[in-house]
Amino acid sequence: MDKYIGRLLEDRYEILDVLGVGGMAVVYKAKCHKLNRMVAIKVLKDDFLEDEEFRGRFHAEGQAVAMLSHPNIVSVYDVSSTDQVDYIVMELIEGITLKQYIEKKGALNWKETLHFANQIAKALEHAHSRGIVHRDIKPHNIMVLRNGSVKVADFGIARGIAKGNTLKKEALGSVHYISPEQAKGDHVDARSDIYSLGVVMYEMATGKQPYEGSSPINVALQHINSTPTRPSALNKSIPTGLEQIIMKAMAQNPADRYSAAVDLQQAIEQFQKDPTTVFHYPMLNVGKRRKNAGEKSRETKNANKDGEDEMKKQPAQLPEDNRNKHSQQGRGKKASKLETIAIVSCVVAILVACLVMVLFMNNPFGSGAKMVKVPDLVGRNYENLPSYPGLDIKLKEEVYDDFYAPGMIVFQETEAKSSVPKGSTIYVNVSKGSAPKHYYMRDVVGMYQAEAQQVLTQIGIRLTIKIEEVIDETVKAGKVISTVPEKEAELKDGQQIVLRVAKAKTVVTARMMKVVGMNIDVALTRLKANGFENIKKEYDSTSTKPEGQVVSQSVSEGTNWDISKEITLTVAGMPPETEPPTEPGGETLPPENG
Repeated sequence: MDKYIGRLLEDRYEILDVLGVGGMAVVYKAKCHKLNRMVAIKVLKDDFLEDEEFRGRFHAEGQAVAMLSHPNIVSVYDVSSTDQVDYIVMELIEGITLKQYIEKKGALNWKETLHFANQIAKALEHAHSRGIVHRDIKPHNIMVLRNGSVKVADFGIARGIAKGNTLKKEALGSVHYISPEQAKGDHVDARSDIYSLGVVMYEMATGKQPYEGSSPINVALQHINSTPTRPSALNKSIPTGLEQIIMKAMAQNPADRYSAAVDLQQAIEQFQKDPTTVFHYPMLNVGKRRKNAGEKSRETKNANKDGEDEMKKQPAQLPEDNRNKHSQQGRGKKASKLETIAIVSCVVAILVACLVMVLFMNNPFGSGAKMVKVPDLVGRNYENLPSYPGLDIKLKEEVYDDFYAPGMIVFQETEAKSSVPKGSTIYVNVSKGSAPKHYYMRDVVGMYQAEAQQVLTQIGIRLTIKIEEVIDETVKAGKVISTVPEKEAELKDGQQIVLRVAKAKTVVTARMMKVVGMNIDVALTRLKANGFENIKKEYDSTSTKPEGQVVSQSVSEGTNWDISKEITLTVAGMPPETEPPTEPGGETLPPENG
């Protein structure tokens, strides 16, 4: 049995069951007794307890992720580190992983693929805008809820495939989605997450991962050196625009990918609006993956073997007439082959001549060729560029960018230091600053007022919090019953948030007196004088007591009674006659016996 099952961490979190096991941690279902809610707790495995650097990073990044607030990100509630255990307390999600969803359904249609991808891109944009890179985007870390929304888990907590840069067996699940720069141990930024999301989209659209291998090393090398098979070759129903989005996100060179998650999100939304969209991505290589030498060698061997088998089937000797006939047919076929070879040779010669002409015209060493070198434009101010003789620098589009200031060039389509013919146009993208940040209302219903206010102050913008106390006997006093606006609503800086908080009902009691034997009017006057107002009268026509006398009371004399609660007095006699009913016209109806 797991050693944590049944334990109470820090006198607060009761571990109930194992939800899943990963390479570095175990995730448990637990109950928070302080807030009376179910949570998920990620506990660091004992293997990492001796690594102080890793533990410190695990703790620091968990705290950083706790500052994220987005409807497509699993919320982190608490991070704790003690001598015996390190753990992160997270939102408990009722759903399945995207990996399980794909395994259940197979290839998803393009609408569903983009529906999920758009939400993941929004989550990435939110995290990247706060300096957090996920580093382990894969279907296993994406939860699919019953309402069709998704939530990304483990933001910024998974720091690579394994300690060091060694890819081990336990890395096989993540290495299928690893970016080339991660696989090489190079610098990782937000574009690495975009690559991994591209792989996830590839798998959603085709039902298969782009690279397979017998070991993590083999798969990682394919990410570094290979180009995947076009998704449409595996699933012919994939539209061209979707394939372009996937392949651009999966570009080996980070500079060829979307520069930010918001750019990927915009491409997705553009295609969702118009599925006939075809994008202009000049750097995009969507060619099929080349066969390796081993595959070619096997094909050659198979072809040779087939030829040898065919030769063995030929008869050893033919009759003379047949031999002559066969010889004539052979000469005819030989002539036909020679004619074919001659035609093919002419075509090849023409193509070679054309190629030589093109090369000659573009050859910097050829007669009359005029080539110029392309400058490095990235990071320069577009409006203040110097004159580049022989080149026309043109703006292609303005894009959001968190790194470069507005007006700075963030991307150039033609690679710097390459040579191009004089008069060429170099298209560039220019930063228009960071993308507008979006902030969303957190789900604080069920929290105590103080905790809810603390959570709201961590959203990242100025909010005015108004408390409305509501009497509700079904909710524990001090807890939030509802909010205005509700959870996941987008918030603006300076917006007012209303927290409706349960308030305990104030109970006022008074000592009950004896009113039996009093006239009903006197009894009512006495009771009201003592604060009792909720008094009900019932009549007993069979009583032998004088008419109008109180013959019984529902609350005994001397009882401390809540003055708002009902008291029933039974009175001797018939109830007083009511005013006779009237017709709609206003005339009084005659008595029934009249």
